[in-house]
Amino acid sequence: MMIGENISRIRKQKHFTLSELAERANISKSYLSNIERDLNKNPSIHVIEKLAQVLQVDVMTILGNNREESVTEHEWIRFVQELKTMGIDKETLEDYRPVFEFIRWKNAKNE
Repeated sequence: MMIGENISRIRKQKHFTLSELAERANISKSYLSNIERDLNKNPSIHVIEKLAQVLQVDVMTILGNNREESVTEHEWIRFVQELKTMGIDKETLEDYRPVFEFIRWKNAKNE
């Protein structure tokens, strides 16, 4: 997920309007809008810190490095539904644990 998408999602979860967040973070509404729409894909760390402070989240959450927070409940439901359509139920999921462990090991090795 991109930085702008993270900011937009968190802003909406915290029930801030674009104008409110921009005002509280002391940045222009148009600049914030450009960040959220990924027109500005690389805002300064100073701006990200101000947004994180107003939104009361860690900077890493905005940067998208906290993957668990960026996965929504809806995404998990879709994932489970897809597993079911592939014929994988709760009982057989444990049979695939070695495959998942291998993938996790391989991903960690490539980081």
